Amino acid sequence: MSGPDPRHDQMFPTLDAAQVALARRFAGGEARRFPPGAPLFEMGSREVAAWLVLEGRIDVLGQDSAGREAFIVGYGPGQISGEVGLIGGRATLARGRAGEAGCLALPYDAAHLRALLIGSAELGELLMRAFILRRMRLIEAAASGSVLVGRAGSAALTRLDGFLTRNGQPHALLDVATPDGEAMVRQLGLRAEDLPVMLCPRGVVLRRPTEAEVGRCLGLLPEFDPSRLYDVAVVGAGPAGLATAVYAASEGLSVIVLDQRAFGGQAGASARIENYLGFPTGISGQALAGRAFNQALKFGAEVAIPTEVLRLDCPEPAEPAGAPLRLQLAGDAEVRARTVVIASGVAYRRPPVPTLAEFEGAGISYWASPVEAKLCEGEEVMLVGGGNSAGQAVVYLAPRVRRLHLVVRGPGLEATMSRYLIERIAALPNVVLRTGTEVVRLDGDRATGLAGMALRRRADGAEEALALRHLFLFIGADPHTAWLEGCVALDDKGFVLTGAAGAAAGADSRLPLETSRPGVFAIGDVRAGSTKRVAAAVGEGAAVVAQIHAMLARRRA
Repeated sequence: MSGPDPRHDQMFPTLDAAQVALARRFAGGEARRFPPGAPLFEMGSREVAAWLVLEGRIDVLGQDSAGREAFIVGYGPGQISGEVGLIGGRATLARGRAGEAGCLALPYDAAHLRALLIGSAELGELLMRAFILRRMRLIEAAASGSVLVGRAGSAALTRLDGFLTRNGQPHALLDVATPDGEAMVRQLGLRAEDLPVMLCPRGVVLRRPTEAEVGRCLGLLPEFDPSRLYDVAVVGAGPAGLATAVYAASEGLSVIVLDQRAFGGQAGASARIENYLGFPTGISGQALAGRAFNQALKFGAEVAIPTEVLRLDCPEPAEPAGAPLRLQLAGDAEVRARTVVIASGVAYRRPPVPTLAEFEGAGISYWASPVEAKLCEGEEVMLVGGGNSAGQAVVYLAPRVRRLHLVVRGPGLEATMSRYLIERIAALPNVVLRTGTEVVRLDGDRATGLAGMALRRRADGAEEALALRHLFLFIGADPHTAWLEGCVALDDKGFVLTGAAGAAAGADSRLPLETSRPGVFAIGDVRAGSTKRVAAAVGEGAAVVAQIHAMLARRRA
């Protein structure tokens, strides 16, 4: 990380004497002196302090994909160690040692680090930018993260690669067909049924892990305290949920955000969002979500990913008004909160095609991220869908593939897609638009993946077979509300009713974003009648915090 980089000075700023004096006011303890080579923090440890170096030097070490120790950077006087994960108390990605002459340094645990970032606008901007850039550099270099070992292109390896990528976790990939991959397989004594394998930063080896096992190994999940009562529990870390977290935490409410997969939701999988206010050149969904995620951590919100919420337990009629709401989580965990915000969004819709589930992750994708783009680079692909998400995916994928077939059931794109996307797609020479058409058959097997598909014209029933290995589905989504069954009122399509509609179902007055259950709110795509746009979701995420304050004040009164 110490090599030439135009942003090097921003990544590793040196505080002047006045800035050091200001930073001292927020330290989490007295300065400590470490002898040469003494450890300050270990790779994979949680709740690690950032250190402001006063004298000497701190050397930060990581590991490469072969597990060999590698020097990352050295911090000298006036510099602060750490990256953005430390703000939320997450596991560190590297180990720190005192330099050859030792060091004298001030510690900043997560709480004191957040106090520094918020308490000083000048240092907050300087250090927040540095922490974010350091994490970005680690991701780009695949340094000091985990290592995935498996068969390139396999469904299981792609799933884990996507999970780590969307959650901003640095990692390297080792294909077992390469010499390094073969050496790793021999070294670990792996069998075919063990793959894929993940090597965590602390040396733990996971065989065929789930996302939850990966999250625990990387220190992404907090320890759930069943006795703790949060002011706000947010279910869903998409734009709406993250906006709630930022505004609620910045106003002093205790907040926990729960999501089963990754921050950003469906928006996080968008290659480029060009109609979001304030970004005239566009911004990727992952970049936008990453900024919101870091803001939430900065203000002290806890984020637990991946965490599956199984159900919301509604209070019994005999319980007093304002009794804590309980969220039951996978793994027999529980979260208690005064209010719950439903921001669980929608689940990708699956067309009624036989054997579809067999090829999910083995040729079929529901988003177009860099992971999927790399797998199909230079090939001929098919994408089904006529909405804006489909249009953004087409624009992103087309320059990377040989040819892209865009399939829509309707007569065209005009009724469902924004004009700027239609015009951009029309200018792409390798995009073939197939209207009035649908996919009716998939060919191949699970072991080798998707090998082809059959299309049918709706007008005359004529079928055509294409030998394509990649199919992207963007045909809409259904509300993710199964976990709410019997607790809050839903409309006939499964979306959550709020406001006047929620009041009618609950025979009581309700705040505009409150559901039929007192203290439970719904925002974003999961809410009945919401505008399905990122900006609208963010707006509702901000608006619901004012309504939470009003409800809590009413309870206190």
